[in-house]
Amino acid sequence: MKILLSCPPMLGQVELFKPIFEAHGLELICPDFVQTLSEEELCALLPEMDGWIIGDDPATFKVLEAGKQGQLKAVVKWGVGVDNVDFDACKQLGLPVSNTPGMFGEEVADVALSYIIGLARQTFLIDRGVRADGWPKPAGMSLPGKKLGLIGFGDIGRSIAKRCLAFGLDLTIWDPYANPSTEDQQKYTFAAYPEGIEHMDFLVASCALTPETKHMVNASVFEQAKEGVRVVNVSRGGIIDEQALMQALDSGKVHSAGLDVFETEPLPADAPIRNYERCILGTHNGSNTVDAVIRASHQAIRLLFGFLDIELKEEAFL
Repeated sequence: MKILLSCPPMLGQVELFKPIFEAHGLELICPDFVQTLSEEELCALLPEMDGWIIGDDPATFKVLEAGKQGQLKAVVKWGVGVDNVDFDACKQLGLPVSNTPGMFGEEVADVALSYIIGLARQTFLIDRGVRADGWPKPAGMSLPGKKLGLIGFGDIGRSIAKRCLAFGLDLTIWDPYANPSTEDQQKYTFAAYPEGIEHMDFLVASCALTPETKHMVNASVFEQAKEGVRVVNVSRGGIIDEQALMQALDSGKVHSAGLDVFETEPLPADAPIRNYERCILGTHNGSNTVDAVIRASHQAIRLLFGFLDIELKEEAFL
């Protein structure tokens, strides 16, 4: 059996995982690419594969059908987000599919907090100034008592909220699907989005990208927002309308932004957002720690092996 691996974080530590596949008599196929494979590349590769561990690639009906017409028997989406995977197509084609939820809450929350602190204290501008032989001392913002609006209260959102609470921030949670406990209700304010946006010093996105959430942070929301709000996105680029964000940065409505994700990834060399000095730009890398990648990769392998009826040799995971 052949298994296609197209998940960059897992590929970054692939030598840790090759022995697991070898111990089960499987051949691991590891293409050379940056962020994602194209539909054309996938359509050429997948018919010869028995399984596929998906990164952020376009797992469309066209791609999955091409695989199914060949040897493809099952797929697993590495990580939490599934907006790039056509689950309906998997069902229609009879391809078992799953993602690996609950793997990265703490790790992504750490990155979100680093952006929040970075924007509050403008450490990114200080770093750039020192590298340019300067000695800048911008006046920062103290966090205790400031208001933060959090979009999404899943595993990642809860982890962000826990950290922000420890820093003395006053949180409003926007998530129609949240099921807050009594303790949660005592700690946070739960509201319908974007209620209270005019009071928020920070706006943080940590929700899944769906048709419902696409561009939910848009020009209308920025118009209602507090002057000088700081924006952080550690979910999916499509949650924020980037054109509206840039206009809000131009007007000063948005003071600065920390973006780990973008609507197009990798970020094009000519992307206008690159020119905004008051932005911290990431590489969709929030979940990428050695520990988290091993944890999620082992889960992805176990799920895929289960779909393929491969008897696990647990000693291979040690």
